[in-house]
Amino acid sequence: MSFNSELSAIFEQMASLLELTGANKFRVNAHARAARVVGDHHADLEPIAHDEGELTKLDGIGKGTAEKIAEFAETGKIAEHEELLEQVPHGLLAVLEVPGLGPKTVKLLWDEMGVTDIASLKAALDSEKITELPRMGTKSVEKIRASLAYAESAGQRLLLGMAQPVAEQLVERMSAVKGVTRCAFAGSMRRGKETIGDIDILVTASDPAKAHAAFRGLPGVVQVIASGESKTSVRLELPAEFGRWRGLDDGSTPTVQADLRVVPEASWGAALMYFTGSKEHNVRLREHALKKGLTLNEYGLFKEDGESEPPQKRGIKPVAGKTEEEVYAKLGLPWMPPEIREDRGELALKGTPRLIEVADINAELHAHTTASDGTLSLDELVSCARDRGFHTITVTDHSKSSVQANGLSVERLHKQREAIEAARERFGDSITILHGNEVDILADGSLDYDDDVLGWLDVVVASPHVALSQDPKKATARLLRAIEHPMVHVIGHPTGRLISRRPGLEPAMDELIAAAVEHDVALEINTHWLRLDLRDTHVRAAVEAGCKIAIDCDVHAAEDFENIRFGVTTGRRGWLPPELVVNTWPAAKLHEWIRSKRQ
Repeated sequence: MSFNSELSAIFEQMASLLELTGANKFRVNAHARAARVVGDHHADLEPIAHDEGELTKLDGIGKGTAEKIAEFAETGKIAEHEELLEQVPHGLLAVLEVPGLGPKTVKLLWDEMGVTDIASLKAALDSEKITELPRMGTKSVEKIRASLAYAESAGQRLLLGMAQPVAEQLVERMSAVKGVTRCAFAGSMRRGKETIGDIDILVTASDPAKAHAAFRGLPGVVQVIASGESKTSVRLELPAEFGRWRGLDDGSTPTVQADLRVVPEASWGAALMYFTGSKEHNVRLREHALKKGLTLNEYGLFKEDGESEPPQKRGIKPVAGKTEEEVYAKLGLPWMPPEIREDRGELALKGTPRLIEVADINAELHAHTTASDGTLSLDELVSCARDRGFHTITVTDHSKSSVQANGLSVERLHKQREAIEAARERFGDSITILHGNEVDILADGSLDYDDDVLGWLDVVVASPHVALSQDPKKATARLLRAIEHPMVHVIGHPTGRLISRRPGLEPAMDELIAAAVEHDVALEINTHWLRLDLRDTHVRAAVEAGCKIAIDCDVHAAEDFENIRFGVTTGRRGWLPPELVVNTWPAAKLHEWIRSKRQ
């Protein structure tokens, strides 16, 4: 684990521990923000850990936090963190991991019911006394019990690519229910986060009871967790087939919690904003509203009148709430794409940014055929790309060291060129077919073919596939060597991670980005939902440096082309404009850049 990752985890745990021990909200929020800032930062903080001036330039890092970073660099731990761990029963950390149990609820259970671990939590849930606690009625208890059972069985965050098709199907089915006038998914999925905890569905309906009944009866519902006038929670079984990298490692069928909220038509925009989040973005919006003499909640934007009872309960009409655009406009802000609502400076924007869209992509630079480990023949691959309207498809089967992927020897590579030249004749001017290769970046940074072979290929996508547990310094040097190679066009899935399965390399991304800019190399967003590598924070750093990006499907099967939306979403989360993405360029511009590496 890298310095940043370890430090971020400590700050995040400190925030929870501080809340459990009753610290004021400012200390809690400061540590939670520090965890996000450190975890998201693209450069290794260890070299500047003792430079308070440099650290405090980071938004969210104050003098006290900088001192803790220096302490961690010096000793490998933070004394205050160790002291907090002594004050809190160790078993409470496991209780905090139960979905839906935040620090406030855990503290209440600890203080009032003596809950110190999972065993005592189960005992408390079986006690009649628990329903006497504030905000702890029978429905709340049943929800905690269901969350605990889920956490002990299949409980885990789901990958975006597994859950989003289910959410889209829910929206389609709920939209068909008579009386439902609007329907959309919200939450972290709408923001495009790489993993999600649950699915949030919002509807407006002339008959809310009918909408709730329809939701409870949807195909795939295996449990109704709770159902009331405004919200229904169910557990859904997901389809077992997920294409390449299927399902869960243990072969079990994954499930996910889905929540339906029926909201008033007049509050649709405000509710969609609120339930989309993020929590941090919403906090900033509320602060912004208060400065303008307004108050914002999920029911709308209201004039602030100092009353403690919520305005909607007093019959006050909102000044905005029907659409998100209306609410942002009344706040004096541009509409903000959901993907950037993460409190990373978006409220300083003067206008809605033009971000990459799926329709902007018109070429694929990373695709495999049956010559290595793909399932498509050469003609099938080219036809799929042409049918999508792409002007260019690059065939990049694996190089010789990828034995497990049937990598191509130099002899087989030459035979493939003959096949590609024949395909060029068959397809004519309908699409450009380039002959490339996904060349392994070996452990020392050298490439899997010699320069004569590399120079003969149209396109080189250099990717790490082995030695993915190298320490950060070796990983950085390895990838820098590949970037500096004059014949490399793209660095494929730069860290080699698989989300929730392996962390991959943790190089100093700022150094890689600077080198990519200097050597005119594109860094890849690999669009498979188990990779999404580059990740969003890396993309943001690349955008700020003006680094070229390739959004590639790493095609192995026809359905892999559909993953483009997840890569585009990741790009949008990193504020990526289309002009930096090489496969949005017109054919002439893209081909000129590709040829420039061969001059």
